[in-house]
Amino acid sequence: MTDRYAKYTRLSFDKPHPKVLRVTMGSGGRLNPVDAVMHRELGDVWRDIDADPEVNAAILTGGPKAFSAGGDFSMIEEIIADFDARARVWKEARDLVYNVINCSKPIVSAMRGPAVGAGLVCGLLADISIASKEARIIDGHTRLGVAAGDHAAIVWPLLCGMAKAKYYLLLCDAVSGAEAERIGLISLAVEDAELDPKAEEIAIRLAEGAQSAIRWTKYSLNNWLRMAGPSFDASLALEFMGFSGPEAREGLTSHQEKRRPKFPSGSPV
Repeated sequence: MTDRYAKYTRLSFDKPHPKVLRVTMGSGGRLNPVDAVMHRELGDVWRDIDADPEVNAAILTGGPKAFSAGGDFSMIEEIIADFDARARVWKEARDLVYNVINCSKPIVSAMRGPAVGAGLVCGLLADISIASKEARIIDGHTRLGVAAGDHAAIVWPLLCGMAKAKYYLLLCDAVSGAEAERIGLISLAVEDAELDPKAEEIAIRLAEGAQSAIRWTKYSLNNWLRMAGPSFDASLALEFMGFSGPEAREGLTSHQEKRRPKFPSGSPV
């Protein structure tokens, strides 16, 4: 393990195979929320993996009960209250998506429990996405009172079609791992006990395969995502504009008070 990963405090690393790096998200919270530090690190790590000659494939996973439960409340409060924080996190969110897409090494995600927010960005943009059948995939943006930015516009319609994308992104309904596989949102759904072995098996196959062929195939296929860049950029800008408005404040407060939100009935748009 090279010391290029020593700077990370919310991500831990191990190697189940000499050429496979496993990245484990861990914030210490019960459901593994993404705080400001992890949000930044999730964007940065793909550049380091891309530049690491000792890595041919990566696995991204989370805690034993949750892949990632989305942004923690303190980070969202800062985004709502402070323009500089909003601008900083907007850039990090943009870099996160493009750094996953542009990482030349294949990425395998292994999702169990809740998969929401920045963790879900990486989980669904991974080249091979695997979830336990009982996993709960949720894009919670509109429930929070902001537009579905992050990875939503760039990849959901391509994976599962516009009709399903609109249904889940507008309503924020949870998608089980089994249903996500059925509609094409993820690559595979497996029993929970099989999740980690399956992720390792696939990552090892990728790591031991023809590297230029695999990486160039990934690069070519990801041009579909690059073509959707303008839609993604617009969605992310609208998401962060929404953080300055009353709907985001009510969405956050309702989460904190564990109640249904009472959004304003009218809208200026």
